[in-house]
Amino acid sequence: MHLGSEVTIYLPIAELSVNVFIILGMGAAVGFLSGMFGVGGGFLITPLLIFYNIPPVVAVATGANQVVASSVSGAITHFRRGTLDIKLGTMLLLGGLAGATVGVWIFSWLRRQGQLDLIISLLYVVFLGTVGGLMLIESVRALRRASRNETVALKRPGQHNWVHRLPFKMRFKKSKIYLSVIPILGLGFAIGILTSVMGVGGGFIMVPAMIYLLRIPTNVVVGTSLFQIIFTTAYTTIVQASTNYSVDIVLAFTLMVAGVIGAQYGVRVGQKLRGEQLRALLGLLVLAVGVRLAIELVVTPDDIYSLAIGG
Repeated sequence: MHLGSEVTIYLPIAELSVNVFIILGMGAAVGFLSGMFGVGGGFLITPLLIFYNIPPVVAVATGANQVVASSVSGAITHFRRGTLDIKLGTMLLLGGLAGATVGVWIFSWLRRQGQLDLIISLLYVVFLGTVGGLMLIESVRALRRASRNETVALKRPGQHNWVHRLPFKMRFKKSKIYLSVIPILGLGFAIGILTSVMGVGGGFIMVPAMIYLLRIPTNVVVGTSLFQIIFTTAYTTIVQASTNYSVDIVLAFTLMVAGVIGAQYGVRVGQKLRGEQLRALLGLLVLAVGVRLAIELVVTPDDIYSLAIGG
């Protein structure tokens, strides 16, 4: 093989050959964004793999695997800086493991019905469109306020939403909050289901929910979100590998190596940008991926008919 030709690797579970540099580039880019925004990156890596013709079943399970690597890298950095609430992360994790177990069952059921690929694409279009749009609107408003030198407190004195009236409260010293464990476990449970069915870490939903719904201070949200994502996605990967045999180790390892390196640089860049700027960029990114997936769903494919031997 001469230098001018593309370097390909064979993916045994996906059953196709891919350009190793494209896969490394995807892993590095998603790792960078993961470190920068504090999201696992699964909501980007899974659609990217699907765009690159990796079967959705493999993309979901392997995407969850790649999230583990970039999240570990980012979480360690936050732990060293003291911006990780272990107690809060553990409560989220308990809900996450229960949700992931239910999610893997749903994933297997949809696969048996032959509806998995369509459901995954539709879920991505709905989630990415909604979350991206809301984040973009909120961050643009915040940037406008900042340009006019207006200050709006995220939590006004004496202001509580319904979440703060729930029972079974716990004190989280690192986050400086006194909050019911019910919404925390519920949020973790929902993220666990998403991790299994969509191959996402769930950070793109968990981070806004922790900030706006649970009123958790922004400085501990990112690290705590990554902490929960590590264990939920690791658990999902193991269960997916043993239940659905859909984790491609070669693809996962290639993405992991690039993702860990990218995440380190992403954390550094993220610290130099203001919160509103970060959220606006992430909102645009999420929307762009959602729009691209929506186009894929409605455009007539090049090959209208395909023959496949059922496994």
